[in-house]
Amino acid sequence: MSDKRARVGWRGYLPAIVTPFAADGALDLPGLGAMLEWLHGEGMHGLVVAGTTGEWTSLSADERATLFRAAGSQMSGKLPLLAGCSSFTASESLQFAGHAAESGFDGILVTPPPYLRPNEDEIFGFYADISKATPLPICVYNWPPGTGIDMSVELLERLAGLDNVVAIKQSTSNLRRFLQTFFQLGDQVLVFGHSMDEHGLTILQAHGGDGTMGAGGALGRIHADFYNHLWRGEIAAARECGRKDRVLLDEWYTQDLVGRFGSGPAVLKAALKLRGVPAGFVRPPLRDVSPDATAVIRHTLISLGVAA
Repeated sequence: MSDKRARVGWRGYLPAIVTPFAADGALDLPGLGAMLEWLHGEGMHGLVVAGTTGEWTSLSADERATLFRAAGSQMSGKLPLLAGCSSFTASESLQFAGHAAESGFDGILVTPPPYLRPNEDEIFGFYADISKATPLPICVYNWPPGTGIDMSVELLERLAGLDNVVAIKQSTSNLRRFLQTFFQLGDQVLVFGHSMDEHGLTILQAHGGDGTMGAGGALGRIHADFYNHLWRGEIAAARECGRKDRVLLDEWYTQDLVGRFGSGPAVLKAALKLRGVPAGFVRPPLRDVSPDATAVIRHTLISLGVAA
């Protein structure tokens, strides 16, 4: 194991959580607190706060700092916490990383700057600037649907060589690129993004692996138990948990992980509320899913045995 792989204890299922907003758009901190307790009680192996699913794009800098303080004061020391620190500049990301460190977080998750479509040298420079000054270890996030960039394995290898990069969240839809990332870089840094289907299970059984940073955690313990069963050698039970996770992906998302009847956050908030979790509303320009879509989401949850 490399020194960097041993630097952090991140593994298993770490959901990127939603950010609860009240009907008027304000942060719903009591709702956040109740949701965090539910996720912890369901056995999550860690949490990602203010990621894509957390609607970071609609959070002000002060709100993101407030979110980190609230989540950190409640969950720091109980399970690993990663702070979504994506932004358009390294200096902004470092400001967010500072707030996360002060709040007891264990690491930061950062995409390349979205919209700008920087080239590979510019992306490397962006992460190098963060690596030089970050107070927390970095998980590089390759998120093509949100950034318009599917980072090459060669670029990811350069990034893995930065001192404070300890992990990669590889969310490419290109299976070959995921496998290249896993096999070429998995001995240097943690690699997250294993699918929880038969293919992913086969790779994890044969070669090991670090885990999955999923979205929302709507199935609760079922997500975490995929890895719990796998680690205990209970493959049939792990396979059943993975089958249920796959149903969500197939019924709620496109192949590119875009929501079929609303944004990803809106779909997940509807699902969590159907489970009795106070996930709140989305913020404009996003819209909450329609009653018809909510009925479809409910039907999926009922079919998986987690809703009435």
